[in-house]
Parts: sequence; structure tokens; C-alpha cells
Amino acid sequence: MTLVDARPEPLSPWRRPYAAVTAGAFGLSFLFAFEALAVATVMPAVARELDGLALYPVAFAAPLAAAVVALVVAGPLADRHGPSPVLHGGLVVFAAGVVLAGVAWSMPVFLLGRLVHGAGGGVIGVALYVVVAEAYPAVLRPRVFAVLTAAWVLPAVVGPGIAAVVADTVGWRWVFLAVPVLAAGALALVRQADLSRPRRDDRPGPERRRVLLALGAALGVVAVSVGGQREAPGWPVLVAAGLALSVATGSRLLPRGAWTGGQGLPSVLGTRAVVGVTFHLAEVYLPLLLTLGRGLSLAGAGAVLTTGAVTWCLGAVLASRWGRLADEERRVRIGAALVVLGAGGAVLAGTPAVPLVLPVLGWAVAGLGIGMAYSTLSVLALATAADGEAGATSSALQLNDHLVISAVLALGGVAFAGFASGAPVLGATVLVAAAAAVGLLAQVPARRLQAP
Repeated sequence: MTLVDARPEPLSPWRRPYAAVTAGAFGLSFLFAFEALAVATVMPAVARELDGLALYPVAFAAPLAAAVVALVVAGPLADRHGPSPVLHGGLVVFAAGVVLAGVAWSMPVFLLGRLVHGAGGGVIGVALYVVVAEAYPAVLRPRVFAVLTAAWVLPAVVGPGIAAVVADTVGWRWVFLAVPVLAAGALALVRQADLSRPRRDDRPGPERRRVLLALGAALGVVAVSVGGQREAPGWPVLVAAGLALSVATGSRLLPRGAWTGGQGLPSVLGTRAVVGVTFHLAEVYLPLLLTLGRGLSLAGAGAVLTTGAVTWCLGAVLASRWGRLADEERRVRIGAALVVLGAGGAVLAGTPAVPLVLPVLGWAVAGLGIGMAYSTLSVLALATAADGEAGATSSALQLNDHLVISAVLALGGVAFAGFASGAPVLGATVLVAAAAAVGLLAQVPARRLQAP
């Protein structure tokens, strides 16, 4: 008997027989949250010490590009072997990349560490979604995603502040070097859960053709990021070629209609990608606006990021529990609109004449919106998966996220490189405004969602 078959079904994922699985998944999400928020907080200090301000956007695009390859490999492996061994392997790779970033003596070495850690994160992300699909009945999945989002709350409250204090006292490197300790704790929690199941030899392993396509897509994103720094001879050609390569290969890795708004899973993919682009592009440049434009400390900028993480959790909880938001398509559209509104408020972060409370409230609204939209879209995606194909569906969902977001971040780096030496605040402001404008497009595929 599997966990999903057990009866009667409890109303909480924290009760038996789901409690151990929930604790392990919560621990992994906590690890991701702390790492992501800590890195976003200390990146200005990293860029200064390693003389890599021009490569600032690449530090965020690189792990997303590496995750593209990892997602293509991890999905079939999780369907074939189950999520447990995939989780273990992903955690090892993730921790190795973080350590390499922490000991980096130059910006290129730091970026290599980010690539490795991004690959591990991609593997873990797929495995977690397979856990949710296989360990919980459909009625509990919205609450499970709310739990995973809630794991961001404590790191959101204390993570940026701790990261800033550590960076100001013993140095930013220890922010990275402390992460493997959290990884070991998360792995111990995962081992408490019985996620083993018979090997499914009927499920194919990773296809060589898809792996090669994923490598092409990742290399294309990296080429755009590197060429976008405008230092290599013929950089416009490198940017154009990289973008063409990532689009040509990436489109062949996704379900038909993913980038044209087809109904069902394609609309889920399209909506989520646009919402993710809006939020993450704004999040990358918000700390720069706050530190360079407002003169805030790293701790102050981290506190602003915290508001968005906390309201992200609130949005996920509302999506799973508030009856007035029972209509899933309407919930996604409202969430997408709130992300646009919040990103528009964040544009004001670099303008000292505007009261700081306005961009802070804007970022809180953006967090609320993405919490409502992302958790709902995750549930809708898993509902489309056939038996034994949760890994493939989860891979497609996150692969699309990473492809689109990493490509847009790389293109944003092309634009920011033109401002980095003379007007970084203006460049960051333009990119946050562009993020808000792009977010308006989410309403198009959101109108074609098919609720199961």
C-alpha cells in the first residue's frame, strides 16, 4: 500500500502517514530559502571584492542555465528509480557548488561554483515535485505546496540579516560555507521518510538527444551572459548566436505549445514562466537599487527582500485555504496582476525622494501575488501528469521556468552592462520597470488554463 492509497486521508500533511515526508520536504525547502536569500543579500559585496560588478547578472543566470541540463536528466531518473536517490545525489552536488563559490579567488571561479550548485538545485527541485505527486493525494497537494512555501518564512525573517552580519564581520565567504551544514540537516530529515519504491524498468532513462539539447540551451544562455558584458570582440554576434541556440534547442525540450499558449499544461508553463520572469528579474536588481540608490546597508536591503518572502508564504496559504479563491484560473490571474503591481512599486526603490515604505509595500504585494500564482500553477501541472510521469511533468514545468528566466536574466545582463560603470542605479531601475511590463503578458496564457 502506498501513502496515497492509505485511508482515511487526514486533513493535514503533518499527520501520519505523511508527517515524515512533509518534514523532509520542509527541510529541503528551508535549505533553498536560506541559500537564495543569503546569496541575494551578499552579492553586492561579492561583486565588489572579486571585482565583478559587470558579471553581477551572470551570477544569477549561471545556476539557472546549469539547472536546465540537470532537469532533463533528473526527471526520467526520478520516474525510473524514485525520488529518494535523486534527492541524495542532488544534495551532494548542491553542497559542492556552494563550497566552491565560498572559496572562490576570482569571479570566474565563483561563477563556476554557481554553475555546480545550480545543477544540484535543479535535481533537487524535480525530486521534490515527484515526492509531492507520489506521497500525497490530490486533495492535500495545495496544502503541501503551502508548507513548502512556509519553509521560506524563517529564513526570510532571519536569513538576510544573518547573511549581512556574517558578511560584515567574518566575510561573505562564510555565508556560502555554512550552507553544507544545513544540507546535512536536510538530508537527515529526508532519510526519515520512506520514499523507496520498486524500480520501474519500463520507464526510460535520460535520452541522449534531450541531454544534448539541454546542453545547447544552457550554453546558449551562458553565451548571452558572457557576450552581454560587452568585453569580448564581436560580442553582439555572441549574444545573438547564444539567444538563437537557447531558443532553438529549448523549444524542442518542452511540450508542444508551451511558448504559444496552448491549453492545459502549455498554458500552465507559459503563465508560470512570465510570472517568474517578472518577480525574479526585479529581485535581482532590487538590492542594487537599495544599496547604491538609497545607501542602505546589506542588512537593510535584506530586510526588504524578507517582506516579499513572507508574503509569498501568505499567498500560498491563501491559495490553499481561502474559499473565495477556489476558482484556480481566477486565482492565478489575480496573483499575476499583483506581481506586476508590486514590481511597479519596486521601481521606486532607487529614488531617495520617494518614501521607502512605498517600494517595500510594493515588494510585499509582489510576494503575495507570486505565492498565490506559483502554488496554484504547481498543483495544476501535477494534475495533468499521467501515472508514473510525475517526474517528466515536473521536469517540464521547472525546465521551462529555468530556460525562460535564465535567458531573460542574461539579456538583462546585456542591458545592465551598458550602465554598470557609469549609471548602475539607472540601469537597475530600467530593468525592474521592464520586468513589470513583461508581467502584463501573463494574463494571456492565464485565460487558457484548464482547471482539473
